[in-house]
Amino acid sequence: MTPESFAFLAGLVKSRSGLILTPDKGYMLETRLVPLLRREGLPTLDALALRLRAPSAEALAEAVTEALTTNESSFFRDGKPFEHLRRALPALARARPPGAPLRIWSAACSTGQEAYSIAMILAELAPALGGQRAEILGTDIAQEVLARAREGCFTQFEVQRGLPVQLLVRHFTQEEGRWRIAPALRAMVRFERRNLLSDLRPLGSFDVIFCRNVLIYFDPPTKARVMAALAAQLAPDGVLYLGGAETVLGLTDCLVAVPGERGAYERPRPTAMAG
Repeated sequence: MTPESFAFLAGLVKSRSGLILTPDKGYMLETRLVPLLRREGLPTLDALALRLRAPSAEALAEAVTEALTTNESSFFRDGKPFEHLRRALPALARARPPGAPLRIWSAACSTGQEAYSIAMILAELAPALGGQRAEILGTDIAQEVLARAREGCFTQFEVQRGLPVQLLVRHFTQEEGRWRIAPALRAMVRFERRNLLSDLRPLGSFDVIFCRNVLIYFDPPTKARVMAALAAQLAPDGVLYLGGAETVLGLTDCLVAVPGERGAYERPRPTAMAG
């Protein structure tokens, strides 16, 4: 692949997803795009770059972007954010008017494990939430993983990653060697395609946002842009969870760390005026 082709592919993917591909990631293009080359009958990545320059290549550009975005997920990943969520939800529920649902967003949700982990916590906390209704939205840029998330069916390997056996027994049924999540939990989650670089305002306000292990793939200006957009969708008393290697420091003043909690952020609270 020529440097020009790499630069074109990297620019296309960045503009569509925010993902930064540095020259040392050439191997990733080679491995992840081979199936696409075969499907399109293209001999090389240079030929792919050439075809993508055509005005009619929108569907192909979308397929390339999906192939190169990382879709890694597991149940209750990293643990701590979910422990904090358990503690935060009752207070959020008490602060909401009767009938107003708790709204939770799992951004870049991949195959849905994060969204379903949240659903399991909501089911567990139902008595403490006083019957408060909850809505979970899972979004991702990739249609293929969203289809899997909607199906709610996971392999033995996937359920062994982070899912306690008691929750597996309580919320899943086995079907032909795979595990399907209970209909009641599936009904709590809605999945839709959404790009974090697009206008997020139509999604409305959320009490809780998970956007974990996404920013690490963006450059600082894109991180700042996404952080500002997420903060704008977060309720004044809401909480945002980022990945363990991610931070808002130096990127935005719209969010501050929750004291004593790694990876949890909130909107700055108004300071009282001196009398």
